[in-house]
Amino acid sequence: MHILRATLEHLDSLVPLFDGYRAFYAQDSAVDSARSYLKKRLELDEAVVFMAFSAADAVQALGFVLLYPHFSSVSLKRVWILNDLFIDPAARRQGVANRLLATAEAFGCQNQAKGLQLETDKVNFKAKALYESRGWILDCELDHYSFLVENQVPAKKNA
Repeated sequence: MHILRATLEHLDSLVPLFDGYRAFYAQDSAVDSARSYLKKRLELDEAVVFMAFSAADAVQALGFVLLYPHFSSVSLKRVWILNDLFIDPAARRQGVANRLLATAEAFGCQNQAKGLQLETDKVNFKAKALYESRGWILDCELDHYSFLVENQVPAKKNA
């Protein structure tokens, strides 16, 4: 298996996995929109994507991990948000996720980041076991809040 950092040249291999990731989270398939979204993230250098390939096949990817930059005002350092990790169902239980996580962690170290963060479903026990086996720590001290702008009704303007 080999891991590489995705570029625009890898979109054809990345898009089906990304669409599969979205389907895993009950989203409708949207291959064209997924391609456009990923293309823009890569063009604008807004994301770092690492992809795993088998040694025998450099075209069909086995999985990917997608990182977004975030910043810590307290530490004055970058933090990488591990937003997406997905392994093709046929490639699971072969160490692909472990290798992708190791690559993401090494990337954070090489770039002197404060660290990496992720969130996952409370019942995603297999993923949680993997994260904890690699030294990731569940934060029980802080509460995570979200404000969903897409659910807000725009305020009426005074006439």
